[in-house]
This record gives sequence, C-alpha cells and structure tokens, in this order.
Amino acid sequence: MISNLPLYRSWFPHLNTGKLWLNHAAISPLNSRTKNIVEQYLINRSEGSIDDFPQIVQISQNTKLQLGKLINAPADRIGFVNNTSDGLNILANGIDWKSGDRILLNDSEFPTNVVPFLNLKRLGVEIDFVRAVNDEIRIEDIEKAITPKTKLLSISFVQFLSGFKSDLKSIGELCKRNNIIYCVDAIQGLGSTPIDVQESGIDFLSSSGHKWLLSMMGFGFIYITEQLQSRINQQFAGWTSNKNYFTNLFDYRLDFDETARRYENGAQNNAGIIALGESANLLNDVGIPNIHLHLLSLTDYIFEFAEQNGIDTATPREHEKRAGIVTLKIHSAEKIFTSLNEQNIIVSLREGKIRISPHFYNSIEDIRVVCEAIKQLIH
Repeated sequence: MISNLPLYRSWFPHLNTGKLWLNHAAISPLNSRTKNIVEQYLINRSEGSIDDFPQIVQISQNTKLQLGKLINAPADRIGFVNNTSDGLNILANGIDWKSGDRILLNDSEFPTNVVPFLNLKRLGVEIDFVRAVNDEIRIEDIEKAITPKTKLLSISFVQFLSGFKSDLKSIGELCKRNNIIYCVDAIQGLGSTPIDVQESGIDFLSSSGHKWLLSMMGFGFIYITEQLQSRINQQFAGWTSNKNYFTNLFDYRLDFDETARRYENGAQNNAGIIALGESANLLNDVGIPNIHLHLLSLTDYIFEFAEQNGIDTATPREHEKRAGIVTLKIHSAEKIFTSLNEQNIIVSLREGKIRISPHFYNSIEDIRVVCEAIKQLIH
C-alpha cells in the first residue's frame, strides 16, 4: 500500500464532510495544496501587484516542467489549451488532408476523441472504427484495420467506460512501421498511471486537468513532437503565438515561436496554469508509479468483491490492461447509483453501469465501504 496515506488524505478537505469520492474518472475534488496556491494568486490579483504578467511567465514554465516530468517530455514541447477537445482540434485541423485519407479510431471512445475527427468528413476524410472485443481494443485488430490510406490513429490511454488501458508502446511501434501519426487522448490515465511519450512513440497528446490530474475545469495541455509540429498548418494564431511577442508591438508579423507555445493564442487562464502546475507537482511528489501500484491494490479488492457476489465487470482483471477504473455490470444500476449518492458515496453511472474510480489518497477502508454498500443494495 502507499506510504504517508494520512498525510495525503489531509490534502483533501472533502473527506472531513463525510463524502466518499470515488469518481475521479469524472472530476476530482480540489486538494488543499492546489486550492491554497490559487487563493494566493487571487489575493495578489485583487489586492497585491494585480498585474501578474512577470510572475506568470515563470509560473507557466514551471508548470510545463512539472507536466513534462509526468509524461517524460521537454517543457518546450508542451502548450496550454482550454480542454482536451481544443487540443485535438489543433491536430485534426492542422494536417494537410487529402480526400480519401483515413483515420483509425475505435468504438469505445468518449466522443471527445471522435467528434473532432468526424468533422473532417467535409474534406473527404474517412473514419474507420476498430471494434472492441470483450471491452478490449486488441493490437491485432488495430493492425488489421490499417490501410495504405490510414494517416492518423487516435486512441485513449484508458477507455472511459471499461477502464481498459491501451498498450501505448506496441501501438506506437505499429504506427511507426506504417508511417501513421499517433495521437493519444490521455485524460483517463494521466495522473494515475505511468506514461512515457518518448518510449511509446507518441506524436501528439491532449489532456484536460480536472480528472486524475486533480486540477480545475477548463484548462489542459498538449504535447507535440517537433517533427509533427513541422507538418502542422496552424489554423489559429494570436499575438503570443509569435517569438518575442512583447517586443516591437507595431511590427505586425506572423513569426511563430519554435516551441509548442505557438498554440497559445493570447491571454491565458493564469489561475488554471497555477492550479495545474501545483497539482502536477503534488502528483510528482507522491510518484506516479506509487500511485499506480496503490490503485491496482484498491481495485483488486473491487474485483474480488465482484467475483464473490456474482457481478460481472466491463474492466479487464489483468494489471497490465487497467489503470484506476473498475466498471461493474449490475442489474438496476440506476437505483443503486441513486442510493449510493444518498449515502454520500459518489461513483458514476455510465451507460447503465456503475463506474468506481478511486485515487491515491483513498484507503482500502474506503473501498470496503462502497463494496459493502453495493452488497446491501443488490441483496
């Protein structure tokens, strides 16, 4: 089990209210470290220096360093966006598409990782969907679906409903062999499970910060390789997209910065930058490998409970195929979900299933509580 659990639990004030939050795959409660640093920022904006530009430049760089540490990427390959969809749209609308080009997706994705690509049908781009087998997206099925016209593959690190974790490295090798752009929607795994964009050969990654990254809504980031950036036709630009944007203001120009900052088109959500930086710092302090092992231990308990009570799961049991989500196929799931909420036990109801998603500060006792509550409700 994870060490320093009492300290980690002290960072989450909602625990003092009696609320058992096991819904991090939807949104995470703000922790006190992130909340405090945002409050300090707001005090400065209201009654301190007010103009925070000099500080925010350094804070932005520090946030990118922390995010880079989470995914093993240089800070200059990271750019801020409003959310995962905004990030994916930079890629979807930046590629030089030809009529007949194909994109490879799968039929288990949350719409975020589908709609930006469906929008390319207006350009004659075709979408192929790999079908999941027993809630898993198999590498052999991905390989069979590749055609000579397949130009891009996009897949979630972890699927939102089943909790299935993709073998990112194997998919990356497959994409490289076939000269396919490799994109990952990381929102359901980043913060709970190790990811190495360089080892996996990922060309583009997008993620918001409000789920496993423990931060705020409406702010996220992208990672893009230098090689892919050179192929992107940037569709949107702002004054901060340029190099040395605060010099020679009357020199109207289009001089994109060499880093991924070029995708940041103007004034940023500074509170979001500060929050995401501190949340990433917190996760790096705890250690993603430690978090992952702890979550495997907690979710093992849920699997044992499910087996003992004859409950099927949509989530694979093997450790290498899952992260922090376990989804239960339970009769009368909506009634059970409502009853759990009434007991201040917060999980998700998704597609008629109960999804449980603890984080690193949750204890085995937390898991016992939700399992016992479900047991009482089903019997």
